[in-house]
Amino acid sequence: MRLRNKPWADDFMRENDHIVVQKPFECKENWKSIFENKENPLHLEIGSGKGQFIAGMGKQHPDINFVGIERVKSVIVGALKKVMDSEAKNVRLVNEDAEDLRDLFAANEVDHIYLNFSDPWPKNRHEKRRLTYHTFLEQYEGVLVPGGEVTLKTDNRGLFEYSLMSFSQYGMLIEDVSVDLHADEDPLNVPTEYEEKFSAKGQPIYRCTAKFRT
Repeated sequence: MRLRNKPWADDFMRENDHIVVQKPFECKENWKSIFENKENPLHLEIGSGKGQFIAGMGKQHPDINFVGIERVKSVIVGALKKVMDSEAKNVRLVNEDAEDLRDLFAANEVDHIYLNFSDPWPKNRHEKRRLTYHTFLEQYEGVLVPGGEVTLKTDNRGLFEYSLMSFSQYGMLIEDVSVDLHADEDPLNVPTEYEEKFSAKGQPIYRCTAKFRT
């Protein structure tokens, strides 16, 4: 589906620069300083979409600071609206297509990473684009604290199985595996827009958390 251009998006993001970070690459090594509570752990969502997950997480966990990265301008303004509506003070958004997270974050600066309904890139020739391919895992390890974690949620069984294999081959410890998240009825689960859509159709939602070894 082609996304509709929103010519007002730039102005809207600039007007709300207390949420959308205007110069994110300059925040490297100092991300915690842009939050009111600078001692909170920092969690990162890659591909925040319309923002339901990160806005909900921010409200549910006031003791954690959240940064959401979304490269599509016409999508991140939807996330901005949701964060504003949630009144969460611990969420920041970044409108960038960062090729390497290590350009944005310093070593040991992030505590947890979320990958929610990432593009599965099902064709073998596109394997390197999957966000759980080993080169991406190297990036995550480069910015996470020792023993930092990555949580994946997806409706795509192929991506889920591939990711479990990739995590294992990288030497990560796999934790909290669910092959039908909504059947498990996790009271702390914050669904994304895609998650609600697929679950309503009877599609199982897969989730796992993998931890880097110290």
